[in-house]
Formats: sequence, C-alpha cells, structure tokens
Amino acid sequence: MVSATEIWKSTSEKLAAAQQANAEALTAAADLVLGVIRSDALVFTAGAGHSLAAVAETFYRAGGLACVYPLYHPELLPLHGAQHSTKTERRSGLAEEVLAERAPGPDDVLVVFSTSGVNPYPVELAAGARRRGASVIAVTSRACVAAAPRRSATTLVEEGTVVLDSLVVPGDASHPAAAPRTAPLSTVVNAFLWNLILAEVYDRGTAEGIDVPLWRSSNVEGGDEANTALLAKYGPRVPALR
Repeated sequence: MVSATEIWKSTSEKLAAAQQANAEALTAAADLVLGVIRSDALVFTAGAGHSLAAVAETFYRAGGLACVYPLYHPELLPLHGAQHSTKTERRSGLAEEVLAERAPGPDDVLVVFSTSGVNPYPVELAAGARRRGASVIAVTSRACVAAAPRRSATTLVEEGTVVLDSLVVPGDASHPAAAPRTAPLSTVVNAFLWNLILAEVYDRGTAEGIDVPLWRSSNVEGGDEANTALLAKYGPRVPALR
C-alpha cells in the first residue's frame, strides 16, 4: 500500500520541478498582474471542466486578489452535467458569447487554465482576448497539448503571452509512477503556480509602495471591514461579487 509520505514526496517533487521550470515565466506573469494593479484594471480568469477549480481559487478567496473577474458559463461546470460540460468545452463559438458579455481590454490580463490546452473554449477565449488587446497568461501542460488531438486552429500554448507549464503528464494522473492511473495533479499544480504569482506580486508590489488589493478572511478580526471596502470598489465592476 502506498503511504502518505510517498505521495507527499512525489507531489512535492513535482511542485518543485514546476516552480523551477517556470521561474522566468512566473516573473513575467507577475509583471502583467502588477501592471493591472497599477492601471486599476482587472485580472480575468477562466477555465472549463475541472480547470474551473483553479478559477474558483482565484476569485473572492481569502488572501487572493480582489481585482479578479471570473469568466464563466454554467454549462462548463461538470456539476451541472458532466458529459454536457465536455461537449460544451468543445463547442466553437462559446468563447465569443462569453466575451460579448464582458471582455478584457488592453489594460487587463486574462488567465486561462486548461491542462489539455486544445479545446475550442479556452483557445478561442485566449485568442479573443488578444484580439481585444489584452495579454494572456496560459496555465497549461505542454506535454498534454502535444499529445492531445487538435480541436482548434491553434492551441493555448500558441495563444499565451506568457505560458506556465504545469508539467502534468498526458492523462493528468500521477500514480503509480510507472503507469499512472489515479491521483491527478493539475488542480494542485494550478493552485500552486497561481499562489507563486500572488506571492511575487505582493512582495514586489509592497516594495514599490503599491497597495495590493487582497481579500481577508471574514473569520478574522477586521476581515469584514477590509472586504467591505474592496466590495465597494470592485462590486460595480465584477457582477459575481454582488
């Protein structure tokens, strides 16, 4: 039987590898996010299927950025219909429908999470944002993109201004090592890479005297008061905060 220590060691090694492999890209991603904060603009985040777990991690999260606008369509969430969510992600044209409601502009940044990086929704979302002048941070797996069947004219790797490689292997599973079948890692790595961006943004931003807008936990003293001020600022611009 595999031990918790073995799983922890394997996962920690993969996280360390992802951090090392993305050192320059993480700094570039932090540059883009700091530019958003300086311009009082927004970081848009998006994904489909289980990549929506990463979107949830970016939004209205204690310790997370307040200037985040999640792009979302309910048919993309497996909880609203598992098979249908897969079909929806593969439907060309949905991204433009979502962007028609609210799209990032030149001062904004779009972060797209998609491990496979080939389905129409995330790829067309990134392409649509770039056409509108926004920069795109693509959080994907180069190995998965290379192995997956192409379903779009381009891939998320090609559409990203900055590409963060999760190093997740095709199929996402990580155990057993010789022939992975379970213990998927994309959610863990996506959250880790996002937190590395947040940490660098905070450290560099505060060193420059920038007030980095971060949510506080509602269960700590002063949390509600701090969040009320952020809600007053971003609520009118981010409908999901209402």
